[in-house]
Amino acid sequence: MSASSVFLASFPSPDRGVWHLGPIPIRAYALCIIVGIIVAIWWGERRFVARGGQPGTVIDVAVFAVPFGLIGGRLYHVATDYDRYFGAGKDPLDALRIWDGGLGVWGAIALGGVGAWIGCRRRKVPLPAFADAVAPGIVVAQGIGRLGNYFNQELYGGDTTLPWGLEIYRRVNEQGFDDPLGGVAVNHIAERVVHPTFLYELLWDLGVAALVVWADRRYRLGHGRAFALYVAAYTAGRVWIELMRTDPAREVFGLRINAWVSMVLFIGAVAYFIWAKRLGPREDLAALTAPQDTDATAAPDPDSEEEEEPASDTDEKPTPEAEADEDEPAPTSETEEPANVPAGKPETPAEDAPKEDPKP
Repeated sequence: MSASSVFLASFPSPDRGVWHLGPIPIRAYALCIIVGIIVAIWWGERRFVARGGQPGTVIDVAVFAVPFGLIGGRLYHVATDYDRYFGAGKDPLDALRIWDGGLGVWGAIALGGVGAWIGCRRRKVPLPAFADAVAPGIVVAQGIGRLGNYFNQELYGGDTTLPWGLEIYRRVNEQGFDDPLGGVAVNHIAERVVHPTFLYELLWDLGVAALVVWADRRYRLGHGRAFALYVAAYTAGRVWIELMRTDPAREVFGLRINAWVSMVLFIGAVAYFIWAKRLGPREDLAALTAPQDTDATAAPDPDSEEEEEPASDTDEKPTPEAEADEDEPAPTSETEEPANVPAGKPETPAEDAPKEDPKP
């Protein structure tokens, strides 16, 4: 088969991965990461509320989880590919250029999990229940992020003659130097046609998301089991995808380090999935995250304009009879003269007093 026939049975790469809006570079990789994060938060919020959680919880937790995840993903990438940034002729500051690509999913999940734990503690939400809700959204976000690798012409495999082979172009910058990430294709003549392993992983990610959603509905997974299923299913596919890739990567005992990490995580996820079954049915998020009722004996709100005074036995409202009695002075003794009678004037006997018989 000739090279031209091979190229006709393939699909092209984008001619660039960066566009400039004046002095501002718009990078496809960064846009894909942002879209993936938005989708993960939106879908995770819907799933969390549907499982009985309070609205807004996923967004609040994401404030901690997303920055931690980005930092962790970059640290993992730099640690496993440190020779790209450190050594003779290398600029260590390039390790900070996250927009040029390079995020390790395991570092993102590990440190992102720390951020999620902090956010869950603040919202008083069990971390395993939160992880179950966001698991499908996370793996879909990973798939969307792989589109950024497509624009950057990275994460591909060996040469192929399959009809879905990916054409790789030579890109150069304005100075004419090779620049695969920031440059523009000098022509649309493919230098290679390779396996689009980024596309394989994207499709696998969508399948994993569908599997987690189905299993979660069918078996009502809880206590982190939906998240464990996501990790196990994703790593199962990641192993064979890593074995297909040909881009430079750190190897241990002849295997790429990401393949080793995937295998270890697969075993751990399966073990946890089986063990967590003994924890019982899915958590009742409605009961765990519902706002507490106000105690009837609690102190009144100091910011309230009207404050009700507590009732007291001595603060009873006087009756009309009691009010009338208060207007008249109470008698002090039987021999005391009335206040209205002048001093020295004899008191007029009452008409009803009995009369004595005259003496004979």
